[in-house]
Amino acid sequence: MLRHSRIEDILEIVIENPPVNALGASVRRALFDAIDQAEKDALVRVLLIRGGGKLFSAGADISEFDRPEEEPGLSTLVDRIEDCAKPVVAVLHGQCLGGGLEVAMGCHFRIAASSTRLALPEVTLGLLPGAGGTQRLPRLVGAAAAVNMIATGAAITAQEAQASGLIDRLVDDAEFAAAALDYARTLVAPRRTRDLPVVTTADEVDAHVAANARKFGGLEAHKACIEAVKAATCQLFAQGLALEKSLFEKLVKSDQARALQHAFFAERRAATIADLPRDTAKRPIAQIGVIGAGTMGTGIAVNFLLAGLPVTLVEKGASALQRGVDTIARTFASGVAKGKMTADQEQRANSLLAPTIAFDDLSGSDLIIEAVFEDMTIKKEIFSTLDRIAKPGAILASNTSFLDINEMAGVTKRPEDVVGLHFFSPANIMKLVEVIQGARTGQDVLATCMGLAKRIGKAPVLSGVCYGFIGNRMLLPRLDQARQLLLEGATIAQIDAVSTRLGLPIGPLQMIDLAGVDIGWHRDPTRIDNLNDALCAKGRLGQKSGSGYYDYDERRRPVSSPEVDAIVQQFRADAGIVPRAISDDEIMVRTVYIMINEAALILEEGIAQRASDIDTVWMLGFGWPRWTGGPLWWATQTGIGSIIDGLERHRDHFGPFFAVAESLKKGSSRYQPFYPA
Repeated sequence: MLRHSRIEDILEIVIENPPVNALGASVRRALFDAIDQAEKDALVRVLLIRGGGKLFSAGADISEFDRPEEEPGLSTLVDRIEDCAKPVVAVLHGQCLGGGLEVAMGCHFRIAASSTRLALPEVTLGLLPGAGGTQRLPRLVGAAAAVNMIATGAAITAQEAQASGLIDRLVDDAEFAAAALDYARTLVAPRRTRDLPVVTTADEVDAHVAANARKFGGLEAHKACIEAVKAATCQLFAQGLALEKSLFEKLVKSDQARALQHAFFAERRAATIADLPRDTAKRPIAQIGVIGAGTMGTGIAVNFLLAGLPVTLVEKGASALQRGVDTIARTFASGVAKGKMTADQEQRANSLLAPTIAFDDLSGSDLIIEAVFEDMTIKKEIFSTLDRIAKPGAILASNTSFLDINEMAGVTKRPEDVVGLHFFSPANIMKLVEVIQGARTGQDVLATCMGLAKRIGKAPVLSGVCYGFIGNRMLLPRLDQARQLLLEGATIAQIDAVSTRLGLPIGPLQMIDLAGVDIGWHRDPTRIDNLNDALCAKGRLGQKSGSGYYDYDERRRPVSSPEVDAIVQQFRADAGIVPRAISDDEIMVRTVYIMINEAALILEEGIAQRASDIDTVWMLGFGWPRWTGGPLWWATQTGIGSIIDGLERHRDHFGPFFAVAESLKKGSSRYQPFYPA
């Protein structure tokens, strides 16, 4: 767990706990004992603590999250380091996160390689730094800067850390170990962080939080982080530590923390395929092909270009192709303007793009993704062509949102090479990718695609084949019920407000506007089969046209529309619908509970591997609030019995084929089918 070496009178202690040098119980004990022994050793004058491998430490051992902390606890270890009578230097490189940064702040001095990133991300798990981080960081960087890091969980660069006073010296990556030894030779006595004054007042922290309110969330953990940092400005160090401990103990038992930690683990579980052998070989991927230079195709291409993979982008016409190339160039230019990438990175990414109107130029690609219009006839034509021109072993993927991967694979002589890669829009921003397993998709193809998704910074979730897969299959009954509720008498604002009060970023009708009211529209303005058709016939296509179910101002803020009210009233009259008063409870059942039922069916049919995968899809793909843990975690906490009662109470509104899922009906009202106690 630890490696020791003495160079003259300097003892170097290296944490060796791959892959992330987690500070588990055995590491903490070893570090504690090493400090004790070094303090007693007359030949040791200065101690260095650094991480082995690619980073200092990513913090706590996540496998210990659900167990009582073994002694020495992290706070005990940090105190012991700070109490050491000999100078202790934290030598940072790679990542220094959470408890790793708290250990570094307990050291007397800090030196960092220039590429190091530092963060206290505990708030994202519904917690606060519990080993003195809320009290030491304000003493090093000031309370305003400290609250930025602690209450948002945001990472900072080594350069920012040096400017703020968090680290004492910045060195080149290649020289950081040798530079640390040189630095240690200059040190004479400890400088304890706890003894430093805090220059920011509590009032200044309040003013900073108020002025930057959009940075800080309103969850229990955000409020506790701010309270703890403020304590550092007006209380003795020991008093601040006591408050930090009290707040931490309260948070760790909270529903929000449990939900956020579930979300954390759910995303990591989703990236694994349960029955896939760990030694499954992956296919080499060095060249990407993308078919379609529209919104989805260009967004998909950007992901691979940023990851350093060459992309051949194909369109059938030169003008459409050029629009796509221009879109990609603007995306990179915007990244440079916002400081998210350098000009050199922009130039490199643009140079990796090879636009073409010749399908045969895809012949050298290892992975080809079609991202064309959602039409099975078109997609089958493309896969038939790819079967002819793609090299042996190339993976053939569809970005379809709904359609049957097996039908596409059926027109090829290599169905084992065919897979779905459903990116969510905007594809270069949204983290989720549904990896769709066809009936004959090869295991090596699945392993390759899951790994490649992570390589480009995405979160992959495996799905079987059904209409809409996981996310969109759950979405469809929600949208259908929202439109029907509107016709029956609910208002647009009322329907959407039920979802936003739950914590979703937008409601179902505004989601239709965002996606496009004209999705699936037959383009005949004289044929009005449903409310979407009526809006499209008036040119109300959604946000992109400035109007849909809502009107949108120049900043795309939604406002109610008298024209839509008139369309709805006319549609009701034509359909013979008499509007009635509808309760928020009914809207909740018909737009949210219905999704839970659909999710249960998805699990019963084996479309999703696990309940937590469904939570991940909806948190990452649709903005379901992480602090509720995702739809199925939320349903379990809400009570399956009450969800069944609501569905049964309003079942007449769901159509003749509706039935409550068997996995919901098992057992008593206390039965929890997704996450048993």
